[in-house]
Amino acid sequence: MGTSRVLVTGATGLVGSHVVDNLLNRGIKVRAAARSKQKADLFLASRLKFASLLEFFLIDDLTTPGIFNDAVVGVDGIIHIASPLNYSVDDYEKDLIQPAIQGVRSILQAATQSDVKRIVITSSFGAVLDMAREESLPWVYSSNDWNPITLEEAIAPTATPQDAYRASKKMAEKEAWGFVEDKKPQFDLVTLCPSMVFGPLANAPSSIQALNESNKLLWKVASSGVSAPLPPCRFNFWIDVRDLAEIHVQSLLNESCGGKRYMPVAPEPFTYQMASEIMKESFPKLQGKISSGTQEVKTHISADMELMMKDFPTIKYKTFRETVVDFIDQISPLL
Repeated sequence: MGTSRVLVTGATGLVGSHVVDNLLNRGIKVRAAARSKQKADLFLASRLKFASLLEFFLIDDLTTPGIFNDAVVGVDGIIHIASPLNYSVDDYEKDLIQPAIQGVRSILQAATQSDVKRIVITSSFGAVLDMAREESLPWVYSSNDWNPITLEEAIAPTATPQDAYRASKKMAEKEAWGFVEDKKPQFDLVTLCPSMVFGPLANAPSSIQALNESNKLLWKVASSGVSAPLPPCRFNFWIDVRDLAEIHVQSLLNESCGGKRYMPVAPEPFTYQMASEIMKESFPKLQGKISSGTQEVKTHISADMELMMKDFPTIKYKTFRETVVDFIDQISPLL
């Protein structure tokens, strides 16, 4: 599927920056949407050799009506990654759920007035996961599964920020599929539902605050001390951010991906115990800082990889060891 310029939202985030780099390395022009001019300037400054291919479009608020109308002019593909992920919010509906839904709605509406042929949206395993399912029951998760959480459950006083985030991803993705079904636009849709996303940032972080939520858990393992417990590991699904970026780009370019929902998961399971052991072996200078503990792989819960293997046969997934070593090596100055 040919494309000459791609709009990428959330372009300076963990996944977005790797997606942008992947596109640039293929010689594809990128219009990168970001909220901060400072982040955009830093991003551009570290990619001067791609200056002729990369431009930024600043947006102040995903929920502003028509915010993407100008951004979609002249692009024929969109990779929409931007979505609020901030667990320190007071109003789950206002600060997490509605911005996610409105951001998707806004970009889809704008795209109907453009030459866009395909939109790839980053959803989440949170849109697939049913937290109410008994954990001891065997289950094979697939892209046919949907989180049954309701808005009422997500904003209830007993709800956690994680509940609200999972609801935001499910409801935003449902909004997208519903829009395409109702409006029958000139573009088709692909959605991706990855689980934990680990791996090095496209640009080395200057502080721990720059890390995504998944990588922060690896940092905790590396820095909390031998007596600190390992983070809980409810599921063993994960993917390296560089593999996920490649899957985003292939989803945009490969004709056969149109109209499909995928669950990108590395074939190898992970636990934080594995991460701890890899760190101890590979980074002797961190001895005394690394958390320890025992965690088992839940073999009764798995992911159906058939569709991913069929449509992305060229992906050579990174091992968990590669991912952990590359990430810890990058952030070691902060440890």
